[in-house]
Amino acid sequence: MLITGAELFVKALKAEQIDTLFAYPGGQAIDLFHVLYGENDIDVILPRHEQGLIHAADGYARSTGKVGVCLVTSGPGATNLVTGIATANYDSVPLVCFTGQVPTGLIGNDAFQEVDIVGITRSICKYAVTVRKREDLAVIIKKAFTIARTGKPGVVVVDLPKDIQKEYGSDEYPEKIEIRGYKPNLSVHAGQIKKALETLNSAKKPLFLIGGGVSISHAHSEMQKLAEITGVPVITTIMGKGVIPTIHDLYIGNIGIHGSYAANMAVSNCDVLFSIGTRFNDRITGKIGHFATHAAIIHIDIDPASISRNIEVDIPIVADAKTAISALLEKAQKLDIGEWSEQIEQWKSQYPLFMKTKGLTPEKIIREINHTFDHAMIATDVGQNQLWATQFLELSDKKQLLTSGGLGTMGYGFPAAIGAKIGNPSKDVIVISGDGGMQMNIQEMATAVCYELPIIVCIFNNGYLGNVRQWQEMFFDKHYSSTCMRYRKSCPNICNSPTERCPEYTPDFTKLAESYGAKGIRVTKENEIAAAFETAKNTLKVPTVIEFMIEPEENVMPIVPPGNALDDMILV
Repeated sequence: MLITGAELFVKALKAEQIDTLFAYPGGQAIDLFHVLYGENDIDVILPRHEQGLIHAADGYARSTGKVGVCLVTSGPGATNLVTGIATANYDSVPLVCFTGQVPTGLIGNDAFQEVDIVGITRSICKYAVTVRKREDLAVIIKKAFTIARTGKPGVVVVDLPKDIQKEYGSDEYPEKIEIRGYKPNLSVHAGQIKKALETLNSAKKPLFLIGGGVSISHAHSEMQKLAEITGVPVITTIMGKGVIPTIHDLYIGNIGIHGSYAANMAVSNCDVLFSIGTRFNDRITGKIGHFATHAAIIHIDIDPASISRNIEVDIPIVADAKTAISALLEKAQKLDIGEWSEQIEQWKSQYPLFMKTKGLTPEKIIREINHTFDHAMIATDVGQNQLWATQFLELSDKKQLLTSGGLGTMGYGFPAAIGAKIGNPSKDVIVISGDGGMQMNIQEMATAVCYELPIIVCIFNNGYLGNVRQWQEMFFDKHYSSTCMRYRKSCPNICNSPTERCPEYTPDFTKLAESYGAKGIRVTKENEIAAAFETAKNTLKVPTVIEFMIEPEENVMPIVPPGNALDDMILV
């Protein structure tokens, strides 16, 4: 049977069991939207901006484990996806992004709304391709979904010229395909596993370092079991937090620039560092030459390019995290490391994570979230709000964190929460954002209202781009350059002392929420926190925006100054 390319596109989505499509129409994609009209099996979600769209698809994918799917038009529609493509790809999120394109005969002629989106995104996605022939369409779409969801997951961009969408051809869609040169590793080397276990068993100060790869492979229960059998303490990257419950006796905390004292001291003093599913980026290593200098390093990662790229390792294991952990479980044994465990407990009790400020603090807000919500997904933005969340949130298999780890994208949190709520309608979904990041995709409030999504949005409003301001305070002589969000043209050229005389903040978030049809609450005192969350929990059809007025110069502590080793921290 002959059908159009656009009709085959819809058939392919159904064959891939895609029930949700995040899409924004335009001239070079209008044929695709035409065949989606009235479609009962696919929910088409219309956000208010393409960047919000792809972050929503990202949040949907992270929270459900499914492939997120985007559809936009050519030119600016496609280029508005770029930041979201990089965000998802850095964190190994499976997305397939379809972009409309001018007809093949016009490609390269600077046609209206023509851009080389494949060329633009090739370095920030897993695979990108323009469909040049109608007969290749089915295989290319199948290839896109296969590449996105297998091996190390990532983003695939499929560029669809308008004439390909309109052209008639076969209605066949393959169930399976072989992709030349693409063979994700599905096994684990038994000899390397044996070697790793021998090294681990001989350790006196062993440590597990868990990254996002363990979460991506859905190996939470296996990792917890491995830790419990061996008795080896666990530290995590931001992306690995929650793989084992954060209240577990073996969990120490996050490692890195804003890691806990105990976690950073543990990695600096261990004799075997067993790392699973992390890239060892600069945010967790500190000064590379001083990272885990006393340790033999074992590294499991599905991507061979990630092993020994930043940190030289002693035992490399290329494998999926779940496959490798399952192999380790077959012969894992209890280790005699009582003195090491006692030392770590001393570090934890000596310098626990807490905020010394009195009154309304991010720590108290987040601890109320821990107390109030049993089953939740928490999406953060980027900046101080993210760092406080990763310090104080209690996470487990019932509470999941969605955050931009690799790229650090402001504006991510709110639209990601929208995608998470669409994918998980029965779960509480909470956003933790700063006042700066919230304004980057505030237009998606209309999306949340229109789709009746009772998301709880927590805005930590300190009137600054807080993370940069903190660095300016600590390392740049308190030169608050372009970080004050209350600034007016009439303000002094030099100002680093917020006072009551400062102009009012713009916008008024509670009134802005109400103008969209959402509920707005402002909290200024500690004793108002619980009531605000109780009101939000009972608001069932629209989002609730809770604006928390925190101290302007509140800092995230501890911190490892730039260029320092992890054990050289400023604690308070």
